[in-house]
Amino acid sequence: MNNIMKNLEEYVSGFFLVATVLIVILNVILRYVFNTGLYWVEEAATTCFIWSVFIGVSAAYKHQMHIGIDMVTKLLPKYFHVYVSLFINILMILINGYIFYLSIVFIRASYIKPTAVLGISSAWVSASILAGFGLVTFHAIRFSFQDIIKIKNQKMMGVTDE
Repeated sequence: MNNIMKNLEEYVSGFFLVATVLIVILNVILRYVFNTGLYWVEEAATTCFIWSVFIGVSAAYKHQMHIGIDMVTKLLPKYFHVYVSLFINILMILINGYIFYLSIVFIRASYIKPTAVLGISSAWVSASILAGFGLVTFHAIRFSFQDIIKIKNQKMMGVTDE
């Protein structure tokens, strides 16, 4: 159970990615073998893919797997790396927190609008933005606290330069 909770984003993103692929494959088989298709497949596959992407972004950020350019950081002494990391994480909190807020506004405006084919509330699709940016903001806050602890440990140990 602990492993599931630790990797929940990966499981959720993977679930939606598998659902996307299976739904599309099902429709391809139906079209070419039975000469018919399901009318709702494109919308369902797109929705699943959107959820997979936004939750996947959070999973990648959680493992710090996003591409970063650390040319400037490498020019600084190692002592300052944690300060740069803290600064970047604070920027991530501000930017992603703001997008999280905007996604709430967007969902409130879109919940009455039904999707074109399935007729469900667009809020179900838009909620992926809320979940993805909310989780990235959460991880950025967590990383910021970790950086603050590293800074305190550096000061306690009297590290000035490595």
